[in-house]
Amino acid sequence: MDNTEENAIELHGDEEIIEVIDLNETEPGPDDLADDLGDVDFEDPGNADDEGWETEDEMEAEAEQDDSELTFSKHTGSVFCVSLDPATNSMVVTGGEDDKAYVWRVSDGEVLLECTGHKDSVTCAVFSHDSSLVASGDMSGLIKVWKVETKEEIWSFEVGDLEWLEWHPCAPVLLAGTDDGNVWMWKIPSGDCKTFQSSACQATCGKVLPDGKRAVVGYEDGTVRMWDLKQGNTIHVIKGQDGHQGSLTCLACNKDGSLVLTGSMDGSAKLINMATGKVLGSFSVEGGKAKGSKDEEETNSVESVGFCNILPLIAVAYLEGTLAIYDLSTQVLRHRCQHEAGIVQLQWEESSSVVSTSCLDGTLRLWDARSGNMVSEYRGHTAEILDFTINREASVAITASEDNQAKVFCLQRPDR
Repeated sequence: MDNTEENAIELHGDEEIIEVIDLNETEPGPDDLADDLGDVDFEDPGNADDEGWETEDEMEAEAEQDDSELTFSKHTGSVFCVSLDPATNSMVVTGGEDDKAYVWRVSDGEVLLECTGHKDSVTCAVFSHDSSLVASGDMSGLIKVWKVETKEEIWSFEVGDLEWLEWHPCAPVLLAGTDDGNVWMWKIPSGDCKTFQSSACQATCGKVLPDGKRAVVGYEDGTVRMWDLKQGNTIHVIKGQDGHQGSLTCLACNKDGSLVLTGSMDGSAKLINMATGKVLGSFSVEGGKAKGSKDEEETNSVESVGFCNILPLIAVAYLEGTLAIYDLSTQVLRHRCQHEAGIVQLQWEESSSVVSTSCLDGTLRLWDARSGNMVSEYRGHTAEILDFTINREASVAITASEDNQAKVFCLQRPDR
């Protein structure tokens, strides 16, 4: 039907049409929407199938769920590392993107020492074996040692880009691994120094064995070296077919230092006999690809490894969210504990078969390695947990997150 005549608009003189506004098509106001909804036939709420729907209150409650006892908010950037003092477990040190480390009390969050003067993000911060000293290291390689009691800086040194920092288990001796492949060892505070040099690839992780005489170090090219700290020579070198085919990401040793477990970006963990330097076993999970991985070459990296102290079990945490529990004697996979997000770190409790994991979803989870069941989970962070630690009694966990906060969680379990 031709409406042209009906819709014709009479123009006067030299007027022209700029815009035609149809008065019936304006945005509906609240009253109009209410009238429209009045025609909708709502079911009785009691019978409504509202499964899977959350009310706004429920969603807010979930987003705001905070199970922590205390939140430490002094950092103004991501908190990268956290460490408890080994002597009393009453102090904690955290290092952050704000180029600072703080030593604070676990019970009330009071700052005991502010470690300043760094030139880059503080990615390593650790207490000495007797908790009298704390070392802080930044990404650029500036390392500082502080006396906790007097709050003074007693030593500093600059190395290449820092990968890891660790105290000797029973002496005031500090070790560090750097981007250029060197491992440094200093007596503190005299600064007497020894270096352990290897090929020019990153010394990505390292650990002093419990005897205090040897250190095991992992490198970017997949090599694992065991060093004699006194003589300065390598005792064992594990590489090639038996070794890793990708960069080392983590390592752990059992209580007496006879076995070492290494993890790599190649998606496998290796069990190594420290007396012989022989690889006793290799562990990997099927699936192979990290969640969200577009690159087919990218394997499912091992992010963290650890030994259970009371049972012959080991745990391997993978980037795609699997926590694998293996029987140490038979090397058989006992449990696969699936997470909703990638795992950053794991830690066994000192004297139980419970292993804890921190994730990219900001949640801390506790798992019973005997059954493979989750015991509990703790929320409160709004970004990924980058590091965490648990006290000796396994009653408290302290987490460090990308949300600029560190949190203290009280770990309650029915069997305690």
